[in-house]
Amino acid sequence: MTPSFPKKRPLILVSNDDGFYSEGIKILAKKLKGLGTVVTVAPDQERSAASHSLTLHRPLRAKKIKPDVYAVDGTPTDCITLGVKELLPRAPDLIVSGINKGANLGDDVHYSGTVSAAVEGGLMGIPSIAVSLMGRDDFHFETAAHFALRLVKRVLEKGLPSGVILNVNVPNVSLKQVKGYQYTKQGKRNYGDIIAERIDPRGRKYYWIGGDEHGFEDILESDCNAVLSNFVSITPIRVNLTEHEYLESLRTWKL
Repeated sequence: MTPSFPKKRPLILVSNDDGFYSEGIKILAKKLKGLGTVVTVAPDQERSAASHSLTLHRPLRAKKIKPDVYAVDGTPTDCITLGVKELLPRAPDLIVSGINKGANLGDDVHYSGTVSAAVEGGLMGIPSIAVSLMGRDDFHFETAAHFALRLVKRVLEKGLPSGVILNVNVPNVSLKQVKGYQYTKQGKRNYGDIIAERIDPRGRKYYWIGGDEHGFEDILESDCNAVLSNFVSITPIRVNLTEHEYLESLRTWKL
């Protein structure tokens, strides 16, 4: 008779760009603990819009806040690198980044530290999900955590293709108000003037980057359209940015 062994519990690495103290990451980690061992490795302060930056010109420090919770004085990408390579006992079965305070729709994926943490996982060959909650205040984190849990269960069961991550955006409403979920493509957000010029008390100019949001382009089956209609959007993103179709045309060029 073949001996049976207990099934290994999944190891899940949780991170974000809002900081380890954010309510969103705490609720997410708590919700996922029923599925496996959850370890949080997140920035020690807010690192929004850090994109995929790495800290290369100074040492990094990781502080153990409590069992299975680490704060890193670096970027979200630093957190994933340290978590996978140094802090966790083995490579995680899944990486979940979030719950971000604010949507990461359309072009936001290129700037978002939350999405970049998941992209780093994808580059390592680890199934990864980014979860963001649309809104500016009074966040319904429990709504986002509910759908994150459902999706994580499915990803643990089915996996993801190598080099593909899932970017999830959740409308900031109660669970009862969510109409469902849609599998979507990346949309397009519109912003106003992205640089604001100001004068400091000593008469010197300074600049503030970050324009006002001017809405979304109406693109059928896009992440923007889904969330604005109170659906959760789930968008697969390739971490390899090669435009394969155009590559064939490019090869016809003579220089």
